[in-house]
Amino acid sequence: MNLENYMIPCLFKTHFGFDCLGCGFQRALFLLFQGEFLAAFKMYPALYSTLLFLGFVVFYFLNKSKKNKKLVWNFALLNLVFVIAGYFLKHFYL
Repeated sequence: MNLENYMIPCLFKTHFGFDCLGCGFQRALFLLFQGEFLAAFKMYPALYSTLLFLGFVVFYFLNKSKKNKKLVWNFALLNLVFVIAGYFLKHFYL
């Protein structure tokens, strides 16, 4: 079964002709599920930080406290740095 047939196309790339900050996440996640960790990183360098951030968000919804809210916001900013750095790494260095 080829899962690429079921992936959601990027509307930003379709309309503007270049990748958005999230382009490659689906394919990278698919590569991660196949056990190709380096290929997943090359496809979307911020994959691991994004998954960790989503884990923190789930943890926050299970245990809402001021301390956890601050932790989620700090990790969101850190993840944003990884996403932007990964975008430039992917498009200009890899």
